[in-house]
Amino acid sequence: MNREEILQLRGIAPTAMRLLVLDELKKADTAISLADLETSMERADKVTIYRTLKTFEKHKLVHSIDDGSGSVKYALCAAECECRPQDVHAHFHCNHCNGTYCLTEYHLPQIQLPEKFLLKGISMVFNGLCDRCAGL
Repeated sequence: MNREEILQLRGIAPTAMRLLVLDELKKADTAISLADLETSMERADKVTIYRTLKTFEKHKLVHSIDDGSGSVKYALCAAECECRPQDVHAHFHCNHCNGTYCLTEYHLPQIQLPEKFLLKGISMVFNGLCDRCAGL
């Protein structure tokens, strides 16, 4: 599937900036922050990149991760992901290289909240050393 089709399947109009941001997200082997994107896309405006990420998130093309590093990171969702509670997975943050990895095979358990509680998000982040930093 090409870049334009990926965006169109999520109801996102393909613009030059959206295609560039999608390319950067696809190239990354870890979740990336707005600052990472800004660095790799020197000529792009930070606000435009941020708006693109928020559009992608709204249309469930990416999910955001608060890994405790102080900056929110973004990763592409799987093609079948609808960001429903059953789609939520764990993440791993490397304390050495600062990489954040999606652990898509580890889905978070669904919990029953007390009456009148409204769930807005779920997060589970493991910390340690990734395989590269651990010397494996």
